[in-house]
Amino acid sequence: MTQTDTVSRILDAAEVLFAERGFTETSLRTITSTAGVNLAAVNYHFGSKKELIQAVFERFLTPFTETLAAELDRRVAAGEALEVEELLDALFRGGVAGLAAKGRDPQRFMRLLGMAYTQHQGHLRRYIVSRYGDSYRRFAGLLSRALPGIDPVTFYWRLYFMLGATIFTLSSFDAIDAILREDFDAQSSLPETLDRLVLAAAAMLRADSGD
Repeated sequence: MTQTDTVSRILDAAEVLFAERGFTETSLRTITSTAGVNLAAVNYHFGSKKELIQAVFERFLTPFTETLAAELDRRVAAGEALEVEELLDALFRGGVAGLAAKGRDPQRFMRLLGMAYTQHQGHLRRYIVSRYGDSYRRFAGLLSRALPGIDPVTFYWRLYFMLGATIFTLSSFDAIDAILREDFDAQSSLPETLDRLVLAAAAMLRADSGD
């Protein structure tokens, strides 16, 4: 087994186990047992469990932010007016949907992201801010300019309300779609759900803004 194979096996196992069980509930021994490697391999390639968690997020956040940046650049170059709906469409279609095209599971990413905020992984937040802060600030700045008249604190809360709705909807997509089929004899694809999410999130961000 090459070093690249070993790293990939560890990351694959950690990604699935963290998403299913959580960060604190998943031990390194469980990860190495699932990956079929010894514990020393984790220490050698990652150094610690915290750095392994960060590496798992890097697999999602790097393609996510790169695809989002490319989508924003494309729209700016085309002279599009970046209103709230256009920015959210770039975020969901360019960022979230783009993950699937690069072999990463958007639902798993959303589960992991939700855990990052509920399991008090302070190191992870610091890592994300230091590594991907420019991408966040660019998108948040564009969104803030598209919502004139909203004070910074209100904007902060609405942004996190939107994040919470997005995480819940996409991380639970399979279950929500099953309920939709059972109760309404209807179903939805991920692209259709993202379209609905754009409209709902835009309404949430614009509430009482005078737009």
